[in-house]
Amino acid sequence: MNSDEFLRRRRQLMRMMGKGAIAILPAAQPRLRSRDVLYPYRQDSDFYYLTGFAEPDAVVVLVPGRPEGEYLLFCRERDREKETWDGTRVGPENAVAHYGADVAYPVGAVEEWLPKLVGKCDRVFYTMGAHPDFDQRVISWVSRLRTHSRAGVHTPDEFISLDHFLHDLRLYKSREEIGTMRRSARIAVQAHRRAMSMCRPGLFEYQIEAEFIHEFRNHGAQPSYLPIVGSGPNSCILHYHENNRRMEDGDLLLVDAGCEFDYYASDVTRTYPVNGRFTPEQRAIYEVVLDAHEAALAAVVPGNSWSEPHEAAVRTVTKGLKKIGLLEGAVAALIRTRAYQKFFMHRTGHWLGMDVHDVGDYKIADQWRVLEPGMVLTVEPGVYIPPGSRGVPKRWWNIGVRIEDDVLVTRDGSDVLTRDLPRDPDVLEAMIGASAQ
Repeated sequence: MNSDEFLRRRRQLMRMMGKGAIAILPAAQPRLRSRDVLYPYRQDSDFYYLTGFAEPDAVVVLVPGRPEGEYLLFCRERDREKETWDGTRVGPENAVAHYGADVAYPVGAVEEWLPKLVGKCDRVFYTMGAHPDFDQRVISWVSRLRTHSRAGVHTPDEFISLDHFLHDLRLYKSREEIGTMRRSARIAVQAHRRAMSMCRPGLFEYQIEAEFIHEFRNHGAQPSYLPIVGSGPNSCILHYHENNRRMEDGDLLLVDAGCEFDYYASDVTRTYPVNGRFTPEQRAIYEVVLDAHEAALAAVVPGNSWSEPHEAAVRTVTKGLKKIGLLEGAVAALIRTRAYQKFFMHRTGHWLGMDVHDVGDYKIADQWRVLEPGMVLTVEPGVYIPPGSRGVPKRWWNIGVRIEDDVLVTRDGSDVLTRDLPRDPDVLEAMIGASAQ
């Protein structure tokens, strides 16, 4: 991401804050996986959005209008011994030279500087609860100031949640962000194509997962979430992660897998027969979901509400399930009573960006948000019929179908970022196992 992009974001946020304010945001902390083994470090999305700085033990401070510098970055000092073990550190000097900080200090100086800076401001923009340990430090600084109020020490009048402003900025993607998301989507599409070509009965689900990991890493990306590779009955488990079943002839395979490239996520799902041929029942359900997917996509246009793609999918799924005999009654009544939720129990999408389930309000003043250019969302209707479903003939069991694409709202309509991954069932059948033939 270009350094000018981070500068633009900081300036935009500080304009919203106004003079007399301070924003404080700590970096993500490393997380222990087991004993002395850490999870791979991933910077807090809000912190990275403003700085592009990927190290732990750091704090970013923004003070609009401060003559000595509006952007302060506190970070780890250079340490030759520790860098020998854990890799190079940026250090305060390079934080100014390479990350655009007006001023940078060692992170240990936070205790000296923050109370002084907070004491000169009327409004503190900080999100309580996101970093509990740091919360206590902020509270202690303000409490310390208040104990000296009789001596004329100023204390802030307001505490304002930083994420209310910051997350609204993140909801609207810039041209550079959209370009990065297109790259992430392309890598995910290539990975899905690779996995389809390798798919065949007898493989384990984790072997399909391995094809995704290979393709992601081969392009400098990594999984943006734990891949879901569910065959047979596992296709009906929404958040299935074990990925350890042997795939059998006649199974459907539902694969929900996306990647993160330069901190931006893709999120893609396809469902197809392991042996390359849908059964009549599998195809019938697949076509219901495909019709719902197309209906939802058609509703992703500027001016529509966030809920309209979901409502379009619900209508189409309900009509389709009634047509094949899995629901009975008038369509309007089935929707009103939510009878469809026996088979379609989740919403049709979510915001997408630096986080897979990205930030941004879905409602404003209790009204569904209006879709606007620059927003990116997923469209992912599904139908799931697990084994043992009461009142459902056995021939329909073990059929779980979800189709998911990443969609950018444009001025004229929408742009499906993952359009190059086929959804047509005939095309899918021809792709399955192509590398094994």
